[in-house]
Amino acid sequence: MRRLRVNIPEREYDILIGAELLRSAGALMREYTPAGRAFVVTDSNVAPLYARILCESLRAADCEASLSIVPPGEGSKSEAVLSGLYAQMLEAHITRGDVIVALGGGVVGDLAGYAAATLLRGIPFIQIPTTLLAQADSSVGGKVAINHPRGKNLIGAFHQPKLVLTDTDTLKTLPPREFACGMAEVIKHGAIADAGLFALLHENEFALTEIVEKNCTIKRHIVEQDELDTGGRMVLNFGHTFGHAIEAQGGFSRYNHGEAVAIGMVAAAGLGEKLGVTEPGTTDQLREVLTLHGLPALPDEAPEWPLMLSDKKRDGDTIRLVLLKTIGEAVLYPVAVNKLLEWLP
Repeated sequence: MRRLRVNIPEREYDILIGAELLRSAGALMREYTPAGRAFVVTDSNVAPLYARILCESLRAADCEASLSIVPPGEGSKSEAVLSGLYAQMLEAHITRGDVIVALGGGVVGDLAGYAAATLLRGIPFIQIPTTLLAQADSSVGGKVAINHPRGKNLIGAFHQPKLVLTDTDTLKTLPPREFACGMAEVIKHGAIADAGLFALLHENEFALTEIVEKNCTIKRHIVEQDELDTGGRMVLNFGHTFGHAIEAQGGFSRYNHGEAVAIGMVAAAGLGEKLGVTEPGTTDQLREVLTLHGLPALPDEAPEWPLMLSDKKRDGDTIRLVLLKTIGEAVLYPVAVNKLLEWLP
């Protein structure tokens, strides 16, 4: 088992990475929280695979376990599903001395984390990510949210977990499309911060535990410098401003998050080259590695780029784009909204 420490003052926590950790989750969690009750949130895809194992582990560690199962997919990051989750938690008489556990991918982590951040003005929570996207990216950093009809993740908060417990064995049950979705975030991390990681992905020969650890290391360093996403942490959004527009255009169902981010990264790199910010040839490098891992580089219809204008990184008439200088180095590039729409096809 590998252990990484996220050093945010007064909100420090560990990321545990290894195989077969789920069966000992209860004992491992006891090192980080005294809670005698856990409210586990998962979805109907993950529940048949891992909910029983987790709940038995919790009970073996003298922690009472309740279980809530939500539908899979982005549709669950909604006010309606959140309201139902609140009702179940209140009916179970949850208190701030208990712990909420997110067992699943990025949707479950965001939804359960946002419930934990807001119910009773804050309840401790633990992330147990079961997808590559969540293990390599979304479970670390404390960004939790639900969607709004006008855009993705527009209603949210920062609420750091008490622990991120990553059992890499859960990746064995991922469908190929969901695995590829996670690879988009892995590729993103290489593109913005680690040319060596990007080269490794281009060779397509790597150990999953090593990849997860490399990605968590990149993200924790960035989060430690900018917890609240007001400066340097914004580079983690490479491809996301464009990608969120692609997701919204497809009703959050045509593309999964990783596919939309993949398209968004290519769009951002192409714009960067057009503006002279990005080294020529970078877009082609991105296309090659994305295609290698089963991800799209272009949408199947003309993008509705004005959907980008609701992005969280907009400030008045300016939006801060994340562009690449070269593979391994990203920069923030503020542009006027009217200019941006002129530049994009």
